[in-house]
Amino acid sequence: MADQKKIIMTFTKAPSQEDLETFAQEALEDFPSELLGYLDDAEIIVDDFPPEELEAEMGLESAFELLAFFKKHAEKIPGVQAKDVAEEKVLYLYRRPILDMWCETGDDLPAIIRHVMISEVAQSHDYSEDEIEQFAV
Repeated sequence: MADQKKIIMTFTKAPSQEDLETFAQEALEDFPSELLGYLDDAEIIVDDFPPEELEAEMGLESAFELLAFFKKHAEKIPGVQAKDVAEEKVLYLYRRPILDMWCETGDDLPAIIRHVMISEVAQSHDYSEDEIEQFAV
């Protein structure tokens, strides 16, 4: 395992919304160029959970099932007030489900966030699972 680096993060409390926003911005520095254009002028917002209305509309059994949601245009998102939503693209990252995944897998948190972002943007633009996995490498 020579030349393999492992990032070890120690937190005395759970990473905050601001921490995840920082990791998301850093992920953009190494984002696949083919997908990066979809995030031009996009806002990245970290919330603890998706709105209950969105959870219900998507038929989720638990809010922990949704890690992210990409709003491509001025579409209405259930449970989000219109005045609180930018009229353009927004990538929502849901902190508690992401942290739950982090605890379950023990994987690097910034790597998880990058993968979640790639998956959500690519899925919303109809890329296949194989293509998404290639982007995530």
